[in-house]
Amino acid sequence: MLIAFNKPYGVLCQFTDRSASPRPTLAGFGLPAGVYPAGRLDFDSEGLLLLTDDGGLAHRLTDPRHKQPKTYWVQVEGDPSETQLQQLRDGVQLADGPTRPARVRQIAPPPLWPRDPPVRFRKTVPDAWLELQIREGRNRQVRRMTAAVGLPTLRLVRVAIGPHRLQGLMPGEWRALASA
Repeated sequence: MLIAFNKPYGVLCQFTDRSASPRPTLAGFGLPAGVYPAGRLDFDSEGLLLLTDDGGLAHRLTDPRHKQPKTYWVQVEGDPSETQLQQLRDGVQLADGPTRPARVRQIAPPPLWPRDPPVRFRKTVPDAWLELQIREGRNRQVRRMTAAVGLPTLRLVRVAIGPHRLQGLMPGEWRALASA
């Protein structure tokens, strides 16, 4: 079984939270029993999360050797220059080593649901949207990449993993996919 889930902002990518101040988890969304996340999406990120009950499929979806591209819509602070975009395309040096080259282009603000809480708006600081695709998945990688080129991330929404797309799912909604 393979499930596409639109993970809302502020939800953990696990079914339980044992912290002193429990946070919302996947358990609150009526997902089928026995599925678990194939990969992760940060607490403060939104969008496509794949869940499965098949360990082999989870491995194929998440192992960097299988090169499943992950596509994100990223709202950044600032007005991206061609130099900054090229730095992302070439790969960025992070504390844990260089990233692989990314595909990136500036896009018009995408048709997204409102975020709760909303991204802080500042009249004096421009923002822009990028479509960024990577083929690896380090911890908070997209946020660290955009920050490294001087474009801090304000909002991060994953819209695709390989051939699997968010396609109209609203936050908290899910649907079964063909797993092949």
